[in-house]
Amino acid sequence: MQMNEVVLDTETTGLSVKDGHRIVEIGCIELDNLVPTSKRFHCYLNPERKVSEKALEVHGYTDEFLSDKKKFIEIADEFISFISGKKLVIHNAEFDISHLNNELELVGKKKIDKENVIDTLEIARDKYPGSQISLDALCKRYRIDNSKREKHTALIDCELLTKVYINLIDQKEPSLDFLSKNESTNNSKINKAVNYSKKIIKINEEELKLHKVFLKNHLKKNYF
Repeated sequence: MQMNEVVLDTETTGLSVKDGHRIVEIGCIELDNLVPTSKRFHCYLNPERKVSEKALEVHGYTDEFLSDKKKFIEIADEFISFISGKKLVIHNAEFDISHLNNELELVGKKKIDKENVIDTLEIARDKYPGSQISLDALCKRYRIDNSKREKHTALIDCELLTKVYINLIDQKEPSLDFLSKNESTNNSKINKAVNYSKKIIKINEEELKLHKVFLKNHLKKNYF
Protein backbone atom coordinates (compact mmCIF):
# COMPACT_ATOMS: atom_id res chain seq x y z
CA MET A 1 0.00 0.00 0.00
CA GLN A 2 1.54 3.26 -1.14
CA MET A 3 1.89 6.07 1.37
CA ASN A 4 0.15 9.29 0.38
CA GLU A 5 2.43 12.21 -0.41
CA VAL A 6 2.16 15.95 0.21
CA VAL A 7 3.66 18.48 -2.19
CA LEU A 8 4.73 21.38 0.02
CA ASP A 9 6.05 24.91 -0.40
CA THR A 10 6.66 27.87 1.91
CA GLU A 11 7.30 31.59 1.53
CA THR A 12 9.32 33.44 4.15
CA THR A 13 10.46 36.87 5.34
CA GLY A 14 14.02 36.08 4.22
CA LEU A 15 16.56 33.37 3.55
CA SER A 16 18.01 32.25 6.86
CA VAL A 17 16.46 31.21 10.18
CA LYS A 18 19.79 32.22 11.76
CA ASP A 19 18.86 35.81 10.94
CA GLY A 20 15.48 35.36 12.61
CA HIS A 21 13.45 34.96 9.42
CA ARG A 22 10.01 33.38 9.64
CA ILE A 23 7.37 31.73 7.43
CA VAL A 24 4.64 33.92 5.88
CA GLU A 25 2.84 31.26 3.79
CA ILE A 26 2.45 27.47 3.70
CA GLY A 27 0.88 25.57 0.81
CA CYS A 28 0.25 21.81 0.60
CA ILE A 29 -1.41 19.53 -1.96
CA GLU A 30 -2.06 15.88 -1.11
CA LEU A 31 -1.27 13.20 -3.71
CA ASP A 32 -2.75 9.71 -3.81
CA ASN A 33 -0.76 7.49 -6.19
CA LEU A 34 0.54 10.68 -7.87
CA VAL A 35 -3.01 12.03 -8.39
CA PRO A 36 -3.90 15.27 -6.53
CA THR A 37 -6.78 14.75 -4.11
CA SER A 38 -9.25 17.41 -3.00
CA LYS A 39 -7.29 17.82 0.25
CA ARG A 40 -5.22 20.99 0.48
CA PHE A 41 -3.72 23.01 3.30
CA HIS A 42 -3.03 26.71 2.82
CA CYS A 43 -2.50 29.66 5.11
CA TYR A 44 -0.85 33.07 5.29
CA LEU A 45 0.97 33.78 8.54
CA ASN A 46 1.85 36.81 10.62
CA PRO A 47 5.63 36.37 10.99
CA GLU A 48 5.83 38.83 13.89
CA ARG A 49 8.66 40.65 12.15
CA LYS A 50 9.27 42.71 9.01
CA VAL A 51 9.53 41.15 5.54
CA SER A 52 12.93 41.76 3.92
CA GLU A 53 13.06 43.76 0.69
CA LYS A 54 14.40 40.79 -1.28
CA ALA A 55 11.63 38.50 -0.02
CA LEU A 56 9.02 41.15 -0.84
CA GLU A 57 10.29 41.19 -4.43
CA VAL A 58 9.86 37.40 -4.62
CA HIS A 59 6.35 36.93 -3.17
CA GLY A 60 4.90 40.43 -2.79
CA TYR A 61 3.42 39.93 0.72
CA THR A 62 3.67 43.23 2.59
CA ASP A 63 3.89 43.72 6.37
CA GLU A 64 0.43 45.34 6.22
CA PHE A 65 -1.10 42.34 4.39
CA LEU A 66 0.37 39.87 6.88
CA SER A 67 -0.38 41.87 10.04
CA ASP A 68 -3.89 40.44 10.61
CA LYS A 69 -3.07 36.83 9.66
CA LYS A 70 -2.84 33.94 12.13
CA LYS A 71 0.42 33.16 13.91
CA PHE A 72 2.09 29.78 13.37
CA ILE A 73 1.17 28.59 16.85
CA GLU A 74 -2.52 28.94 15.91
CA ILE A 75 -2.29 26.62 12.88
CA ALA A 76 0.49 24.28 14.07
CA ASP A 77 -1.76 21.37 15.12
CA GLU A 78 -3.83 21.52 11.92
CA PHE A 79 -0.65 21.58 9.80
CA ILE A 80 0.93 18.66 11.70
CA SER A 81 -2.28 16.66 11.31
CA PHE A 82 -2.35 17.30 7.55
CA ILE A 83 1.21 16.08 6.89
CA SER A 84 1.21 13.27 9.47
CA GLY A 85 2.15 9.86 8.04
CA LYS A 86 2.83 11.24 4.56
CA LYS A 87 5.99 11.74 2.51
CA LEU A 88 6.75 15.41 1.82
CA VAL A 89 7.71 16.39 -1.74
CA ILE A 90 9.62 19.68 -1.72
CA HIS A 91 11.85 21.54 -4.21
CA ASN A 92 15.02 22.55 -2.36
CA ALA A 93 13.80 20.85 0.81
CA GLU A 94 16.69 22.07 2.96
CA PHE A 95 15.29 25.61 2.82
CA ASP A 96 11.67 24.77 3.63
CA ILE A 97 12.45 22.14 6.28
CA SER A 98 14.86 24.46 8.13
CA HIS A 99 12.14 27.12 8.34
CA LEU A 100 9.36 24.67 9.23
CA ASN A 101 11.46 23.00 11.94
CA ASN A 102 12.36 26.42 13.33
CA GLU A 103 8.64 27.29 13.60
CA LEU A 104 7.83 23.89 15.15
CA GLU A 105 10.66 24.28 17.67
CA LEU A 106 9.47 27.76 18.64
CA VAL A 107 6.05 26.36 19.63
CA GLY A 108 7.42 23.22 21.31
CA LYS A 109 6.38 20.73 18.61
CA LYS A 110 8.28 17.74 17.18
CA LYS A 111 10.51 18.54 14.20
CA ILE A 112 10.01 17.03 10.73
CA ASP A 113 12.28 14.04 10.07
CA LYS A 114 14.35 14.62 6.92
CA GLU A 115 14.07 10.88 6.17
CA ASN A 116 10.41 11.56 5.40
CA VAL A 117 11.22 14.14 2.69
CA ILE A 118 11.65 13.77 -1.08
CA ASP A 119 13.73 16.63 -2.49
CA THR A 120 12.95 17.16 -6.19
CA LEU A 121 15.99 19.44 -6.47
CA GLU A 122 18.25 16.48 -5.64
CA ILE A 123 16.39 14.23 -8.10
CA ALA A 124 16.79 16.88 -10.83
CA ARG A 125 20.50 17.38 -9.98
CA ASP A 126 21.16 13.65 -10.40
CA LYS A 127 19.08 13.39 -13.56
CA TYR A 128 20.35 16.53 -15.32
CA PRO A 129 23.88 17.22 -14.03
CA GLY A 130 25.15 20.64 -15.03
CA SER A 131 21.72 21.85 -16.19
CA GLN A 132 19.44 24.52 -14.75
CA ILE A 133 17.20 22.83 -12.16
CA SER A 134 15.11 25.66 -10.72
CA LEU A 135 11.34 25.12 -10.72
CA ASP A 136 10.99 27.51 -13.67
CA ALA A 137 13.75 25.72 -15.61
CA LEU A 138 12.13 22.32 -15.03
CA CYS A 139 8.73 23.68 -16.08
CA LYS A 140 10.35 24.85 -19.33
CA ARG A 141 12.07 21.47 -19.85
CA TYR A 142 8.78 19.59 -19.41
CA ARG A 143 6.67 22.19 -21.24
CA ILE A 144 4.57 22.96 -18.17
CA ASP A 145 2.72 26.28 -18.33
CA ASN A 146 4.06 28.48 -15.51
CA SER A 147 2.65 31.76 -16.81
CA LYS A 148 0.63 32.22 -13.57
CA ARG A 149 3.89 32.36 -11.61
CA GLU A 150 4.43 36.12 -11.79
CA LYS A 151 5.22 36.03 -8.06
CA HIS A 152 6.21 33.03 -5.93
CA THR A 153 3.06 31.87 -4.16
CA ALA A 154 2.97 28.61 -2.23
CA LEU A 155 -0.09 26.96 -3.82
CA ILE A 156 0.79 27.83 -7.42
CA ASP A 157 4.31 26.53 -6.81
CA CYS A 158 2.82 23.31 -5.35
CA GLU A 159 0.64 22.84 -8.45
CA LEU A 160 3.66 23.28 -10.74
CA LEU A 161 5.87 21.06 -8.59
CA THR A 162 3.25 18.29 -8.70
CA LYS A 163 3.57 18.19 -12.51
CA VAL A 164 7.37 18.48 -12.40
CA TYR A 165 7.61 15.65 -9.84
CA ILE A 166 5.55 13.28 -12.01
CA ASN A 167 7.88 13.99 -14.95
CA LEU A 168 11.04 13.72 -12.86
CA ILE A 169 10.22 10.19 -11.75
CA ASP A 170 9.37 9.20 -15.34
CA GLN A 171 5.63 8.85 -14.87
CA LYS A 172 3.09 10.21 -17.31
CA GLU A 173 0.32 12.33 -15.87
CA PRO A 174 -2.38 9.76 -15.09
CA SER A 175 -5.60 9.79 -17.07
CA LEU A 176 -8.86 8.27 -15.93
CA ASP A 177 -10.15 5.20 -17.72
CA PHE A 178 -13.87 5.98 -17.68
CA LEU A 179 -16.64 3.40 -18.16
CA SER A 180 -18.30 3.42 -21.58
CA LYS A 181 -22.02 4.13 -21.75
CA ASN A 182 -22.75 0.47 -22.55
CA GLU A 183 -21.04 -0.80 -19.41
CA SER A 184 -22.81 -1.12 -16.11
CA THR A 185 -22.23 1.78 -13.75
CA ASN A 186 -23.05 -0.46 -10.79
CA ASN A 187 -19.51 -1.81 -10.79
CA SER A 188 -17.98 1.02 -8.82
CA LYS A 189 -14.85 -0.87 -7.81
CA ILE A 190 -12.64 -0.39 -10.85
CA ASN A 191 -9.03 -1.35 -10.37
CA LYS A 192 -7.88 0.19 -13.65
CA ALA A 193 -8.34 3.82 -12.69
CA VAL A 194 -4.94 4.77 -14.05
CA ASN A 195 -3.97 3.45 -17.46
CA TYR A 196 -0.46 3.81 -18.88
CA SER A 197 -0.75 0.90 -21.36
CA LYS A 198 -0.18 1.19 -25.11
CA LYS A 199 -3.05 0.54 -27.51
CA ILE A 200 -2.96 -2.88 -29.23
CA ILE A 201 -4.41 -3.11 -32.74
CA LYS A 202 -5.50 -6.59 -33.89
CA ILE A 203 -5.37 -7.55 -37.59
CA ASN A 204 -8.42 -8.99 -39.32
CA GLU A 205 -8.66 -12.28 -41.30
CA GLU A 206 -8.27 -10.61 -44.73
CA GLU A 207 -5.05 -8.88 -43.62
CA LEU A 208 -3.76 -12.20 -42.27
CA LYS A 209 -4.43 -13.95 -45.65
CA LEU A 210 -2.63 -11.18 -47.56
CA HIS A 211 0.34 -11.47 -45.22
CA LYS A 212 0.58 -15.24 -45.83
CA VAL A 213 0.49 -14.69 -49.61
CA PHE A 214 3.25 -12.11 -49.28
CA LEU A 215 5.45 -14.52 -47.31
CA LYS A 216 4.85 -17.34 -49.85
CA ASN A 217 5.75 -15.19 -52.86
CA HIS A 218 8.65 -13.23 -51.45
CA LEU A 219 10.51 -15.55 -49.08
CA LYS A 220 12.43 -18.52 -50.51
CA LYS A 221 13.38 -21.66 -48.63
CA ASN A 222 16.65 -21.49 -46.72
CA TYR A 223 16.46 -17.70 -46.88
CA PHE A 224 19.00 -17.37 -44.07
